[in-house]
Amino acid sequence: MARVQTALISVSDKSGIREFAASLAGLGVTILSSGGTAAHLREGGVKVTDVSDYTGFPEMMDGRVKTLHPKIHGGLLALRDNPEHLAAAEKHGITLIDLVAVNLYPFEQTVAKPDVSLMDAIENIDIGGPSMVRSAAKNYRSVAIIVDPARYQAVLEEMREKEGAISEATRAQLALDAFAHTACYDAAIYSYLASRAGDGDAFPGFFLQPYQRVSELRYGENPHQQAAFYRRSLPNPIGLAAARQLHGKALSFNNYLDLEAVLGFVREFEGPAAIVVKHTSACGAAVGRSLADAYRDALATDPLSAFGGIIGLNQRVDPETAQAILDGIERHGFMECVLAPGYDPAALEALKQKKNLRLLELPDLASADPWAFKHVSGGLVVQSPDMGTGPPELKVATKRVPTAGEDAALRFAWTVCKHTKSNAIVIAREGTAVGIGGGVTSRVDAVNLAVEKAGDRARGAVLASDAFFPKPDAVDAAARAGVTAIIQPGGSLGDEEAVAMCDSRDMAMVFTGVRHFRH
Repeated sequence: MARVQTALISVSDKSGIREFAASLAGLGVTILSSGGTAAHLREGGVKVTDVSDYTGFPEMMDGRVKTLHPKIHGGLLALRDNPEHLAAAEKHGITLIDLVAVNLYPFEQTVAKPDVSLMDAIENIDIGGPSMVRSAAKNYRSVAIIVDPARYQAVLEEMREKEGAISEATRAQLALDAFAHTACYDAAIYSYLASRAGDGDAFPGFFLQPYQRVSELRYGENPHQQAAFYRRSLPNPIGLAAARQLHGKALSFNNYLDLEAVLGFVREFEGPAAIVVKHTSACGAAVGRSLADAYRDALATDPLSAFGGIIGLNQRVDPETAQAILDGIERHGFMECVLAPGYDPAALEALKQKKNLRLLELPDLASADPWAFKHVSGGLVVQSPDMGTGPPELKVATKRVPTAGEDAALRFAWTVCKHTKSNAIVIAREGTAVGIGGGVTSRVDAVNLAVEKAGDRARGAVLASDAFFPKPDAVDAAARAGVTAIIQPGGSLGDEEAVAMCDSRDMAMVFTGVRHFRH
């Protein structure tokens, strides 16, 4: 392994760069640098040679042109075992560069600002940086390329152990990091410019969304499947990827799917709200005067199905709510996870009594990905997320208008229905779901399942359906159970029969004009 003799340093993120450069100099490495980085290093007492002095070509055009020069890229790309390359380098006074520390203009941070202009965005598109990164990474057998300040210390330690050299295995891994870095950078630029194109197309021509592996999971949906969790490569994580685990063993593949389901529900409400999810579908949901009341009511929807479920809460967990969770576990059995925007210290300590109860904190419940997508073989289906809960003005289709109490219960049931797998039926009283039927292939079967779960609680309750009723059989089943009002999208050829059935039973029915399938 050859010893590192010359390093090129040009960074936007200057975290730890003075210390790194000083350590390199201490190992006898000559340092080339440019612009603001060179000035920053000199201020820290590090001796550097300006790139412009080395190339004999001044920086110009407001720094747009400084490292785009044959003496830079020749020094990076020259094959050390190719006599012709070495002869060309000697002839043209090109110094071989063995290590490069480069990171790029902060494009993503710039475009994340709400008032960013197109010109500001364009000026933060780095050209020389990616060029150096790619040149160094292409020649990784001889050149080490560092794009992440977190790598500085490990590289220094290896150089100290190996008398100033860096192993090919390390250089290969650094090159992988480098190509990932430039790929993510280009994807961010494309995505931003595509969003500004204004061609009326809601979806870009290429769906470029880089994701970074956060952790490997114990297994996938089943123990024989491998799995990992990836987070979108953004300056600041959003949605579930921004959650912080405070307690419990590592999350599983299925935990992540269920947690996403609870997050979608709890972000819908301002007042205290709780949901229990099993296999990505709601098995209990409620709003209440307090968070503890909401959770008790949500658990009471179907405590049998709730066993091993995921709890979602939309407010900071207080000691009373923590005790309600513990009481529920004591009475009904194990729960997997709790997701909430925060925990009072006493509540957190109480919940930590359950070593297998995973506790997650997500202060910003509202942040959401602008895309929703699922994999199919060889591709993706992509859509905008289902963020709406229906129009504020409902269309009354029956002779009887819902009472004020029914109207509030219908709207609540409609929201729960949105977060239940299709075919989805939700029976609710006031702000509590009392019977949920979802994930079945027949709508009348979904009604019968919800009625069975609700029992006597269905009498005087309301019902929500995520899609229209093709036949009146489901309406008849609801009427026989004592349901007094129904909310559904409407739009079926069978609407007239469904409405007539309601009129004959003195039931109210309202149409939303919006469907909420959840496959």
